[in-house]
This record gives sequence, structure tokens and C-alpha cells, in this order.
Amino acid sequence: MTRSIAVFFGGLAFALGLGVSGMTDANKVIGFLNLAGDWDPSLAFVMVGAIGVHLILYRLILRRQSPLFGDRFHIPTRRDISPQLIGGSALFGVGWGLGGFCPGPGLVSLTGFGLEAAVFVAFMLGGMLMQKFAHRPKQTVHIEGDAPC
Repeated sequence: MTRSIAVFFGGLAFALGLGVSGMTDANKVIGFLNLAGDWDPSLAFVMVGAIGVHLILYRLILRRQSPLFGDRFHIPTRRDISPQLIGGSALFGVGWGLGGFCPGPGLVSLTGFGLEAAVFVAFMLGGMLMQKFAHRPKQTVHIEGDAPC
């Protein structure tokens, strides 16, 4: 229960930060991405601030023996660059550029009942469902007495 409460308040803090920084305003995000037009650099300051906080806290937190609500840290170890990573990153960027939202701000923007946020989230959820059904793990068949395939 304590972990759930911590996760809730962490999500709430994230949502409030997105709202205060203006990242839930699709026009502000598109203005930031529009380098050829009337560029709005304000989100660059949000990103630099977030990176600065992360750099400091990440190192401090990893000095602990374990997380506050877990038995160990779960840090990714993969460092390879795969076609799936490149394709997923490109798709994320195109969606962000066209819609003006990335997933977190899109969900937070739903609270304003805007059509743009609803359309973005609907397509995001549709893409997640398509990925789930398209990315089924390969099943191997083991015949008794044979080596695994």
C-alpha cells in the first residue's frame, strides 16, 4: 500500500510539473519544434532543468543500498542499437511533432477535455494495441528426445 501511495504522489508531481511547465499545451510544444518559423525556446529551459535535477539525484539515489520501496534497483543493461529502437524512436518523434504531445502530457491534457488530446490519446492507445498483437513472441516447439530448437 505504501508503494502505491508513493507511485500516486510521484505521478501527481509529474502531472503538475507538466502543467506548470506548459508541456501539456500542444501549441507550445509545436512552437518549440518549429525551428524554421516562430521558434519558442521556453521548453528548452524545462528540459535543461529536468536534466540537471536528474543528473544530481540519479547519482545520489544510486548510492543507496536499495530503492525506498523495492529490494533492488532495476537499471537497463542493454546498450545495443536495434532497428526496433530506431523505428520506435522515429515513430515517437513523428507522433510528437504531428500531435504536439508525448504520452505523459497527452494523458494530463485529457483533463481539459480538449479534442486534440483525446484524438492523440486514442491513436496512442490504438498504436499500443497494434504493437501488442503484432509483437507476439516466437514459440519454440520441443519434441521429446530432441535438442531444443
